[in-house]
Amino acid sequence: MSDDADFASERDEQMLASIIGHRQQFTGVSLHECEECGDIIPEQRRKLGGVKYCIKCQSYFETKAK
Repeated sequence: MSDDADFASERDEQMLASIIGHRQQFTGVSLHECEECGDIIPEQRRKLGGVKYCIKCQSYFETKAK
């Protein structure tokens, strides 16, 4: 027998699946070196697609934008 918690859990799973399915996909080619500081961008990060900055610089720009 289903209860309110089951319905809420199912709704949350459906909402998460919808959000993941509609997220922005990056298809551009990633750089091997950070456009800002010149450091090497780790391979795992480059696999995301369209990466231009190392983690340190990307974090800086995201913090600055807030």
